[in-house]
Amino acid sequence: MTKKQNPAEERRAAVSTDWRHERGPFDFIGDVHGCVDELIALLEKLGYTVRLEGKGDDRRAITTAPNGRRAVFVGDLIDRGPASPDALRIAMDMVENGHALMILGNHDDKFLRWLKGNTVKIGAGLERTISQLEGEGDAIKTRAQAFLATLPSHAWLDGGAVAVAHAGIRESMLGRNFPRARDFGLYGETSGRVDANGVPERFNWAADYRGPVPVIFGHTPVQEPEWQNNTLCIDTGCVYGNTLTALRWPEREIVSVPAKESHAVLKRGFGLPPPRPVFDPATAKIVPVPDTPDEVEPQQPDSRPKVG
Repeated sequence: MTKKQNPAEERRAAVSTDWRHERGPFDFIGDVHGCVDELIALLEKLGYTVRLEGKGDDRRAITTAPNGRRAVFVGDLIDRGPASPDALRIAMDMVENGHALMILGNHDDKFLRWLKGNTVKIGAGLERTISQLEGEGDAIKTRAQAFLATLPSHAWLDGGAVAVAHAGIRESMLGRNFPRARDFGLYGETSGRVDANGVPERFNWAADYRGPVPVIFGHTPVQEPEWQNNTLCIDTGCVYGNTLTALRWPEREIVSVPAKESHAVLKRGFGLPPPRPVFDPATAKIVPVPDTPDEVEPQQPDSRPKVG
């Protein structure tokens, strides 16, 4: 008798993270958080066009893309900013028209759980997204739920040449889909505790990354993107009044536009967190944890197909 999966397990099983068949060139877009004016300005600077038309259930984003290029959203389209519904419309219509791909962020995931009727804590900007949806028809909620449920928290792209994640990914997790990999993609390296500012404690997984595949990610706001161990964070805190940033791939060119205004207060400050400490009994010292194969789900052989 086949064991019936719960809905979360079914969604994890259905979502692929191995997108090596999706070829570039790409334009990776950092965390938008409802900052639609800046998103449109950034896309236009990259050579796309975006025009929002209509009202209510008929509202759509009319987009074009530069020849052969696609945008890749690193997640967290919504919350905190002034226009989350339109941010969703732009991403959904761009994906539908073949102009973009998208990765699920932790804010998008929480919104998805709310749309599905699950009990979630209303805070961290979700209350603003819910308020912005008041007066909207049901169509955008139904469409957003179906759309977000198809997205992984990381993806391996361009024949294996590059990876994208919302918060991070370890080399051993690339192209795999199991609970630890999904959660790492959404939240990165965490302790399960809250820090002195009352926000979840994070660690800098990128400090210990040694993989040959570049990883582009967001989630943790930095003032300026800087490569670290073949990883690049492109969340530059637009919703906090800094900039919205893109990375052109394979050119590795960084393109940014300034925020029009700040919509939220950044409690932890800009910058990547420290590496996760562990105690080494041999030296009686705290040392950073290495990127080791134990992040792979137990007893899961490497069945990832080779892509030429």
